[in-house]
Amino acid sequence: MKADKIWMDGKFIDWDDANVHVCTHTLHYGVGVFEGIRCYECHDGKSAIFMLNKHIDRLFDSAHIVQLDIPYSKREVIDLCKEIVKVNNFKECYIRPIVFMGHNELGLYVKEFKVRVAIISWVWGAYLGDEALKNGIRAKISSFTRHNVNAGMSKGKISGQYVNSILAKKEAVAAGFDEAILLDTEGYVSEASGENIFMLRNNIIKTTPLTSILQGVTRDAVIKLSRDMGYEVKEERFTRDELYIADEVFFTGTAAEVTPVCEIDGRKIGEGRPGSVTLSIQKKFFEVARGMHKEYSDWLTYL
Repeated sequence: MKADKIWMDGKFIDWDDANVHVCTHTLHYGVGVFEGIRCYECHDGKSAIFMLNKHIDRLFDSAHIVQLDIPYSKREVIDLCKEIVKVNNFKECYIRPIVFMGHNELGLYVKEFKVRVAIISWVWGAYLGDEALKNGIRAKISSFTRHNVNAGMSKGKISGQYVNSILAKKEAVAAGFDEAILLDTEGYVSEASGENIFMLRNNIIKTTPLTSILQGVTRDAVIKLSRDMGYEVKEERFTRDELYIADEVFFTGTAAEVTPVCEIDGRKIGEGRPGSVTLSIQKKFFEVARGMHKEYSDWLTYL
């Protein structure tokens, strides 16, 4: 995981020196925001960051939701995301900007605090593994419920809210599955622990609407790609048993990319292997991310 440099509070420093005080407010209370971004090596040997502007827009939106004023402009953060890849001499990598509260004071309410910003990059392969992209994964409906929209701010990628995801993921893995699927407070399918979810039935692709879920950048890209490929895509609620009888199911996310789901709660999805529609969307996604389709060139920020 280790890289040479991390950008932190205005300068590039050695990886091992990127430390914070034990009284850092976000460490105690979770009020911080972050993004996960991927840089791909393209078919022509150049490197490009996928959907960088959209990710930074969401980072600033998340910070606004939790009332953290980022002390840098969007343009500065975008340029720094590009620079951290160059500084570490990566052709492909994962990029993690994080915004958090400093250690001025502890307590639930702190009037004056320093907002700190760091940008990390490291080489990170397929989140659920290369075999998962090829052969699919097994998922479990979690006993943990996704946040109520008025309990956790679901449109923000907020650090503390990921405790919910971690508990769900731990439960799923302990039960022998690869990933967890969480329901919303009304019992409808919400999202996975760190991914958005899609299902195919009767040639119609469905994905959870923007109710209790984080609006995934990869989710938006896949909706656009799927429609451009001629598939009908609906953003509407569905239940766990609708997943059981789906022809295909797949997850999307910056880390997970496009990962097929072949089993849920011990029930095979379709034929129990990655379906042709999922694989065609996955193939198109990677082609676009690697700069093979000029019509989507505005999705890529070249270094």
